[in-house]
Amino acid sequence: MTGLRMPATQAGRQAQLDAAYRHCAAIAARHGKSYHLATRLLTPDRRPAVHALYAAARTADDLVDLPGPDPEGDLAEWSRAVLAELEAGWSDDPVRLALVHTYRRYDIAVEHLVDFLAAMTSDLDVDSYPDMAALDRYMWGSASVIGLQVLPVLGTAPGVARAEAAPHAIALGEAFQLTNFLRDVAEDVDRGRIYLPADAMAAHGVTREQLAEKRHDDRFADLMREMVAVVRRRYDDAAPGTPLLAPESRDCVRAATALYGGILDEIERADYRVLDGRVSVSKPRRLAVFARRLTAAQLARVRVTMAKPKSRSSTGA
Repeated sequence: MTGLRMPATQAGRQAQLDAAYRHCAAIAARHGKSYHLATRLLTPDRRPAVHALYAAARTADDLVDLPGPDPEGDLAEWSRAVLAELEAGWSDDPVRLALVHTYRRYDIAVEHLVDFLAAMTSDLDVDSYPDMAALDRYMWGSASVIGLQVLPVLGTAPGVARAEAAPHAIALGEAFQLTNFLRDVAEDVDRGRIYLPADAMAAHGVTREQLAEKRHDDRFADLMREMVAVVRRRYDDAAPGTPLLAPESRDCVRAATALYGGILDEIERADYRVLDGRVSVSKPRRLAVFARRLTAAQLARVRVTMAKPKSRSSTGA
């Protein structure tokens, strides 16, 4: 592909790739504190790939949510570049380089990336969703395929096909995004977008103007209570998938689920007053979740290592 400056030596290529993954890890640490903390429970070989997937999603999302003078053009150019670079196998951009390497290493279907980019493009001109079915169609590209991208990196347990775990990965991706939607109602409406189904809003007498004016009342609280229940059911749909994952990846998913599910707890604790400001899981609680899962994650790695057949030495001893 013209314009790419792939280093001439293998050492140079590896150095650039290592730097790209470090760049992605820094993005994940800066913007996704709960997510990044959970990834520390992954084995070191898996962790960079998850950081790459997060950083790429964050970068594309920021082109929409924190736009420059030409957000449509910027997103289209980024999309064209990453798809071309995926085919070429290299990129000069650190986020896209790590993404390209991750996609190729784990044989992730390019259709997942295409669907994600389509969802990001739709955010440029779609500002609301009439019902949950319409929101689910949007979330296919913005959340479901994220679960499907991460699944090959996490791996599945021996004898478990990826297709068996896929529906649960999809449900977890949706649960995480729906959690973000409920947490970020105020921020999203400031950007001109609403991710609460319009029919549910109407049923509770909540209007777009009320959200824009940040007016909390009993009707809004009832709407949020109903939506929290919807999201919890997505977490319930996702839960059977965790035992299907590779043993050394399960505690990362359990931690991420506890941390994101904790956001719902905080929303309830705040009496659903998300229009007043963003709620979050406190740092002590995040660290407590991490600590609870750390020992289990370490034990899982030891068991997996001990279960692997020992390789015979070259001398045959």
